Amino acid sequence: MSFCFFFSARVGGAMEGVLTEYPVLPNVFLFQLHGYNMSVSVKFLFLQPNIINMAVITLTTGWVDDFYVAAVKGILLSAVPAIQIIDLVHQAPSFNTGIPYAAYMVKHSYAYFPKGTVHLISVASEYSQDTPFVAAYYDGNYFIATDNGIFGLLFNKPPDAMVRIEKFTDEACPNYPAIPVFAPAAVHLAMGGDINELGSTYPDYRQKGAILATVDESSITGTIIHINAFGNVITNIMREDFDRIGKGRSFVIMVQSTRHQITRINKYFHETSRGELLALFNIAGHLEIAINKGKVAQLLQLSLESNIIVKFSNGK
Repeated sequence: MSFCFFFSARVGGAMEGVLTEYPVLPNVFLFQLHGYNMSVSVKFLFLQPNIINMAVITLTTGWVDDFYVAAVKGILLSAVPAIQIIDLVHQAPSFNTGIPYAAYMVKHSYAYFPKGTVHLISVASEYSQDTPFVAAYYDGNYFIATDNGIFGLLFNKPPDAMVRIEKFTDEACPNYPAIPVFAPAAVHLAMGGDINELGSTYPDYRQKGAILATVDESSITGTIIHINAFGNVITNIMREDFDRIGKGRSFVIMVQSTRHQITRINKYFHETSRGELLALFNIAGHLEIAINKGKVAQLLQLSLESNIIVKFSNGK
């Protein structure tokens, strides 16, 4: 068996060595050399290469300009220096409004990560009897969050496994569970630990479904679900619904009112003149409204849940 290792030492002479499995973390081994009659301590931390490759943890939080993100990263790196930590987003809105935002970001990005990646989500994460701490295994990835409705937004079907996290508690830091609960649970999973060792089975997660666009024979009424850094607005109108209802017919997209209309779908942003309104479908299949080289949300005073209506003609 081959290993990669991390090394620390104090100089010494005659030594003896002991190889033991590292406490708590499976597939991690600690090799210690101890010297005779002198001050010596040499430690090697061995990790199997395939375990290193799968040790990826993403962070999704609402902690802007605060030390909590650094604290979580410190816990993860102190446990296993080889862990790769990816900042997914730290600008989730405060309180419950951040839940659909975080779900949108994680849902449309997790599939691009290696199988076995752990997604730590700390948004509206305070514990209560109705919102316990939960770990789930879904589509080859692990998800750790409070059951505040985010799992219902993330998953299109029941997860392969879901447990209430009981191995770790938030007694030491009750308002910030990412530090005492989510971080050690994430390390456990990232290093190959069994999800069932974290706690008991938890099958009845909150089914807070996404707000869907409403459709009829000749129209789709959607809402804005996300505003990105460019001021573009993302709607809950999906490409498959647009194609299914439209059937190739001409259309008008009305942004907030009949005053602002779009009559074509772009492939590229630059296909529309600078300063003009445009629409396209983003990589996740959502209808996105933008202004070329401008911020449509600010200019048209759009906000989350503002209406976007697509009307199709009766003929071609």
